[in-house]
Amino acid sequence: MDGRDWGTFLLPYEQAVEELKVKFKTMRAELKKREEYAPIEFVTGRVKKISSILEKSRRLNVPLDQVETGIEDIAGIRIMCQFVDDIRRVAEYIRARKDLTVLIEKDYITNFKESGYRSFHMIIEYPVQTALGQKIVLAEIQIRTLAMNFWATIEHSLSYKFRESLPDDMRARLKKTAEAAFVLDNEMSAIRLQILEAQKAFEDDSNIVSRTLNIIHQLYFYHLVNEAIEAQKRFNDCWERHDMEGLKDLLDDVKALLNNARKGENPDEQL
Repeated sequence: MDGRDWGTFLLPYEQAVEELKVKFKTMRAELKKREEYAPIEFVTGRVKKISSILEKSRRLNVPLDQVETGIEDIAGIRIMCQFVDDIRRVAEYIRARKDLTVLIEKDYITNFKESGYRSFHMIIEYPVQTALGQKIVLAEIQIRTLAMNFWATIEHSLSYKFRESLPDDMRARLKKTAEAAFVLDNEMSAIRLQILEAQKAFEDDSNIVSRTLNIIHQLYFYHLVNEAIEAQKRFNDCWERHDMEGLKDLLDDVKALLNNARKGENPDEQL
């Protein structure tokens, strides 16, 4: 083993992971605002442990002085999606970015591994601005559905336990579960429209509730105490009866009250 300072060596990779996580989370938030749906469900990242780097360099016969170019996934980003089609869409967004360069793509969804593993991998170059100047690091982006990720996480844990020598019966059972996860993804894709409509309806209802309660709270600041108390009673009644149409009417009413109150202070200010 070489005598490098591994903590210092891994710093640019740690920085790359943190920056990429922020960028992809920001992408998710922007798409959510623009289109009311984001293909990214959530983002995680990690830097490979020193023991894992050493083990992989041994397994791939990569000299330790060449791990920066010989091991592509020291920095790893994982992007989870709800549907298989979302994976392709996220990959397109990544290809179009100007702050990274895609070097290699590995489609383990169309060409899944013998074990049943499915995922879409992209090896990228990412420039990190360090205290000593710019450094280009390699990173691997894995794009998966939630079902694929669940299976891969379990399979990885078992492979680690058995040092990649899984018993044949366990290997066969894992392959069956991978096929079951793929069937689940296909079924979810088949009812995608209904799922998205249900999710949007839930978010719309949640927004109505939060906006109504927020405005009721603001009425107190304009000394509309009786109106606020009456509005809260109406809210409680609608909530108990799951009356969303009643809540929509209440929202319109409290908005009107607040607008009128604000006009008294600033004629140009309205909700």
